[in-house]
Amino acid sequence: MKFFALLLLILGCSGLFQQASAKADSLTIDRVKKEIKQLQAEKKYGETAKAYDQLGQLYHQQYGYNKHTMEAYFNSMKYYNLVGDSLGYYNVHITIGNYYTQDYFMQSYAEQYLRRAMSFFERTNNKPKVIESRLGIANIDEKKEPISKNLVTQLRETEAMCVKYEQPYFQTYALNLLADTYLRLKRPDSAQYFATRSLAMAKNLKINWLISLNYFYLGIVEQFKNRHAKAIDFYQKSYAIAEAEKSISTLRELSKHTADSYSYLNDYKNAYRSSLKTLDFTNQFYYSQQTKSIRLQELDSQIKTLAVEKQLAEEQSRHQRIINSTLISILLISVLGFVALVFLRRQQKLIAHQQSVIAQQQIRQLELKSLQAMIEGQEGERSRIARDLHDGLGIQLSRIKLFVEAHQEQLPVSVKDPLNQFLDEACTETRLISNNLRPYALSTFGLIPALEDLIQKLNLVNETKLTLEHYGDIPDLVDEASVMLYRVVQELLNNALKHAQANLITIQIMANDESLLVSVDDDGQGGEFPDDPSQGNGIANIKSRIAYLGGQVMWQSAAGKGTSVMISLPMTRLVKSASTIPV
Repeated sequence: MKFFALLLLILGCSGLFQQASAKADSLTIDRVKKEIKQLQAEKKYGETAKAYDQLGQLYHQQYGYNKHTMEAYFNSMKYYNLVGDSLGYYNVHITIGNYYTQDYFMQSYAEQYLRRAMSFFERTNNKPKVIESRLGIANIDEKKEPISKNLVTQLRETEAMCVKYEQPYFQTYALNLLADTYLRLKRPDSAQYFATRSLAMAKNLKINWLISLNYFYLGIVEQFKNRHAKAIDFYQKSYAIAEAEKSISTLRELSKHTADSYSYLNDYKNAYRSSLKTLDFTNQFYYSQQTKSIRLQELDSQIKTLAVEKQLAEEQSRHQRIINSTLISILLISVLGFVALVFLRRQQKLIAHQQSVIAQQQIRQLELKSLQAMIEGQEGERSRIARDLHDGLGIQLSRIKLFVEAHQEQLPVSVKDPLNQFLDEACTETRLISNNLRPYALSTFGLIPALEDLIQKLNLVNETKLTLEHYGDIPDLVDEASVMLYRVVQELLNNALKHAQANLITIQIMANDESLLVSVDDDGQGGEFPDDPSQGNGIANIKSRIAYLGGQVMWQSAAGKGTSVMISLPMTRLVKSASTIPV
């Protein structure tokens, strides 16, 4: 199978071979799943752990950074722990830590896994694994701001350890991290030296993902030196390999830097295309259900751990009750002993009840934290991309338009008119994308002006008439609440415009000292709304955001009589006097 996969890589990524490889991988995955079921039935847990480890590798080959990959490795770690195989258990720690390193929101968990693994392998004097753990931690440290002054020294020491203990694979990676670190320190000559060394070793060892990264870093070096054509050539080489390896995070960064180089070369058409690819890869990596599931998986594992601890406490309580019953039958002749035993049982029940309540509270807190992390990550990434589009590509397009307008007399009419049209369309589309990601009116003027601006724009492009009415003194809301309410109303309007076939949509906002009421009504065809969130991501997103703000949402709809959505929110969770939304 390894030879077959290598042969496909050499022959190229034709559609026929990709289909054959995918089918072969799927068959292999199914075979390993069947083996796992058989091993579990036979209670061969050590072999089950290894089989799950193999399943994780197969999922990685087919899907890359994927929730199925992570689930397989978590199961592997669980069974290694069950049989007491510490080596396998901490090996999986390194694997999970390296996976989490790809995701900005999971890097704190990645560092915890890697440091636990390094502590174990240092105690057992397993030098290759110590080297691997050190490199994983260094990969996290170099992304922190500011960069540690000792990071270069630590990486050079790690490279020396690789040479001493004959670990060429890890030496190649250490050189690659040195190149990246020097780039972050704005020392392109040193970065070029280490990237070139790492690239030569990676090619010799046939480590595709390191080959791709080194081409990427060499492209950044050329960008530092204003040799943008050479930079694009390196980026394209890196892109081809990263695409074959399904590395979405690398593809995202490559597209972003490629757009920058095309802009410097005044090739704004390709710069615009690369910027759109950057946005697409960002959405794939941060907003897909797969990556959201991965971010929540660590918190889910903690919730499951608390549930297991609660189950163990209940089992211990049952055993204790059996022991107590036996003691009661023995000590019936002693009133004092009986009273003491009853008192002990009451205390134990009280403690068990308190532990149960605490566990439920911790589970709820973890669920709220996971929801908060997901929402903050979405809005933060949208704001960053909107700023990049506005401050980067938007400014460049405006400069081109001013330049063309200043030299109109030198251009023939057959060139001038289409060029102005193309530039106007590009500027308009860039503004629309940026405004949709982070509305300017929302961050500048607040919720009501932002909604008025949204409705004005929707009225220009839709036959359905939209109106906004607001009553009462609506106070300034905290930014988090304003963004969530804006997204909820935006989602409701989009659903109504898309499905309701309405002539009129009315938005009403009413405020008093205790609550904020929002209603969205249309006179469309109406319909039924499922209670199950899995039936629609839009409805699930609305419910989760309103629940996070401590409010309630209710749908009323009948066929041919339109739809009414009513939202009620407590004012104490919204106003600026409460500096943060309490968890």
